Amino acid sequence: MLVGYSAWASLFELAFERAAEGALMTVDLIVDFFFAVDIILTFFVSYLDKSSYLVVDDHKLIAKRYLKSVAFVMDIASTLPIQFIYKAITGNIGRGQAFGFLNLLRLWRLRRVTELFKRLEKDPHFNYFLIRVIKLLCVTIFWIHLAGCILYWIAFHYPRPTETWIGSQVEDFKERSIWLGYTYSMYWSIVTLTTVGYGDLHAVNSREKTFNMFYMLFNIGLAAYIIGNMTNLVVHGALRTFAMRSAINQILQYTSKNRLPDTMREQMLAHMQLKFKTAELRQEEVLQDLPKAIRSSINQHLFRSVIEKAYLFKGFPEGIIVQLVSQIQAEYFPPKMEIILQNEIPTDFYIIVSGGVDIIASKGVSEQVLAKLGPGSMAGEIGVVFNIPQPFTVRTRRLSQVIRIGHHKFKEMVQSDNDVDAKMIIASFMTYLKGLNDELKKEIPFLRDLLADADAQVQETVQTEETPQSNNEEIVTVSTEEERRSEGVPKRVIIHGQAPPNQDNNNNGDSNGRLIILPDSIQLLFDLAEKKLGKRGSTIAMADGAHVEQIDALRENDHLYIF
Repeated sequence: MLVGYSAWASLFELAFERAAEGALMTVDLIVDFFFAVDIILTFFVSYLDKSSYLVVDDHKLIAKRYLKSVAFVMDIASTLPIQFIYKAITGNIGRGQAFGFLNLLRLWRLRRVTELFKRLEKDPHFNYFLIRVIKLLCVTIFWIHLAGCILYWIAFHYPRPTETWIGSQVEDFKERSIWLGYTYSMYWSIVTLTTVGYGDLHAVNSREKTFNMFYMLFNIGLAAYIIGNMTNLVVHGALRTFAMRSAINQILQYTSKNRLPDTMREQMLAHMQLKFKTAELRQEEVLQDLPKAIRSSINQHLFRSVIEKAYLFKGFPEGIIVQLVSQIQAEYFPPKMEIILQNEIPTDFYIIVSGGVDIIASKGVSEQVLAKLGPGSMAGEIGVVFNIPQPFTVRTRRLSQVIRIGHHKFKEMVQSDNDVDAKMIIASFMTYLKGLNDELKKEIPFLRDLLADADAQVQETVQTEETPQSNNEEIVTVSTEEERRSEGVPKRVIIHGQAPPNQDNNNNGDSNGRLIILPDSIQLLFDLAEKKLGKRGSTIAMADGAHVEQIDALRENDHLYIF
């Protein structure tokens, strides 16, 4: 406000010399006092070193920098009350054009307004559009005031007052009120700036015509600057709307060209609209430019409690939870949107943060809702853990936020060196499967056999531990179990109760194999095969005839021939 007054008064007192001798002189002294205090305070204000980008708060360095700068000299020159000093020394009031031009040094203070607007434009607490409009308005008002004061100064000092733009209308304008002359000046400046030009006030002598030419040329640039800025502000405000409408039109064209059904088109439109509505909530776009430590801290604050409550990760060590939360991605889905499709490849599983989903089994053209899941529940983990096509379709009931965890990250964690964590996950997962309702169990391939095999394996492992073994056998068993634990996830294999197929006679062998969870030892494998196939074998071979001697050499989905 003080800078605004200084900019107005310095030009006003130059054009209207009588105004500088009245009450404005006292106001000028008060304003200069505040800026003198500001000069003193500047010696105690830290600054940012542009070479090191460090804040310098050493008083000696601050004072040295300020004293050697042009800003210090100009601050002193613009703050000195020259007329008051002249009156104190000579006893006379300082009059004349010299004092008026010296007062123009106060325009140096306008740089503070420029710095203020730069800070406000970057401050998120203020509306950018409003700040820009105020800035343009201030620039326009200052230019109108500047031009009006200069034109009045030209007329006031012209040798023949009646041959001026204002003297032709008001012959005694020098003796009339100051505010009358200021009103005429502002009226002319505004009319000329807006290029209306009624013609009632116009340049008369050559000095005025010369100034008018430069003024109107500058007005062209000022008008272009204002119109360009206002257009940019309006377009920027509607940019997201234009982008959304363009994306929607592209979807409509695509669905029409490919003749997609209406339900699929509605899903695509709903997802696109949600994308724009939740643009400020999407993690990737908001966090992509932030350091990794800050992104991890934000994820910990938002989603750690959700991860810890999920059944698969309950009781996990803090370090594993921190690693997992740092890798997750949050997504939003609109109502009636498929998150997972039945029989698709299992690449991710999800934890529901908010909203709700339906677990659906598709049977031809009909669908059956098998379960409803809410916040804290998991979806898609069965396909990921078993490495089978997703057994269910997962569809949102309302606007839902979910956490997506990739199966690669999950398996890296499960197959880590810490077998305790891996076994904890498998134990929690098997417990969860046993608690599923019968309708869900029916839709998961081999689930009943897998659960039965898991129970049998536990019982046989207990019996094996109670049976005395020789030292060598015990060492081999322990070693095998330790290696098995390090893998974490159980392997699934298919067993056949006969010798491998003979390629020479094109014998395809037994096609009715049994899918089982691979036990921890060869002996347990023979025992399990005897229960499943009804006969006990003594040899295990692969499809190519190679005999199996170590259980750890087997891989997921291998075909084993026991005879």
